[in-house]
Amino acid sequence: MENRRNEKASSLRWKILRRALLSRSSPPDPDEQSQMIINRISRRTTHGFNLIPSHVIDDELGSNKHDGSSARDARVCYTLPIPGAPQLFLTQRVDNCADLSDFEICNRYNIDNTGLVCNWPSEDVLAHYCLSHADIFRSKKVIELGSGYGLAGFVIAAATEASEVVISDGNPQVVDYTQRNIEANSGAFGDTVVKSMALHWNQEDTSNVADAFDIVIASDCTFFKDFHRNLACIVKHLLSKAGSSEAIFLSPKRGNSLNLFLEVVKENGLHFSVTENYDREVWKRHEGFLNEDRNSWPSYEKGHSYPLLIRITL
Repeated sequence: MENRRNEKASSLRWKILRRALLSRSSPPDPDEQSQMIINRISRRTTHGFNLIPSHVIDDELGSNKHDGSSARDARVCYTLPIPGAPQLFLTQRVDNCADLSDFEICNRYNIDNTGLVCNWPSEDVLAHYCLSHADIFRSKKVIELGSGYGLAGFVIAAATEASEVVISDGNPQVVDYTQRNIEANSGAFGDTVVKSMALHWNQEDTSNVADAFDIVIASDCTFFKDFHRNLACIVKHLLSKAGSSEAIFLSPKRGNSLNLFLEVVKENGLHFSVTENYDREVWKRHEGFLNEDRNSWPSYEKGHSYPLLIRITL
């Protein structure tokens, strides 16, 4: 037991990957402490800040569901916490359903697999922030970068009267989920035009989106340092040069990753501001996770879990 406590986090994370790759028909790990250890070292949480209430409404097993999704999928209902807002129904992967084909696609397209895992806590906070500042999106063209399941993009489309929302990711599997979810929720968007888009931050031909957006949004996209330069460049490329435009990022520090990204932002001639306490409810929950509500998020650490607000302008 003592040896298990002293295992390095990196070793334990390899165990998470191993568990994800094992066949679901394999017998469960008999070690009762296994899941406790994974919970202790994983930054992921099944609850997060829980600012956009959600519940699974369909996780039936079977190779082909009525909506064309697979046994690895579940439909999740998101209830926007404002009067009169429509519910959103997003098809997502269920827990522990990664397989080798996912990683093969990642290698082929030089992308990561994080967008398929879950709606990450920073995306939940970004969606809440956008909902709380709906007026800044009204009649604007918006694009979400590295969207994953794109909760923030869908919230903007459903509740802010934006003129257009593009939900983009570099992973073609993620884009496929997004397109299906756009079609499934088309009645929730009113007059807002909503599109999915495969967008690699380093792709050569981006003339169709150059200088095209009033607002760029992204959550937790600054972790991988190898992508910093491409991310800063694509933000500068996307932002409209006519009138005011800005990028709104929500990202934890994650060691020195965020600071290094901001250095690249400055090198590209962009301006930025960083705000730590930008929303009363988010800050309240953050303090709770550090103190009295610690048990609900055992692995919570400010530097790795709490997203800072970064606003970037030309």
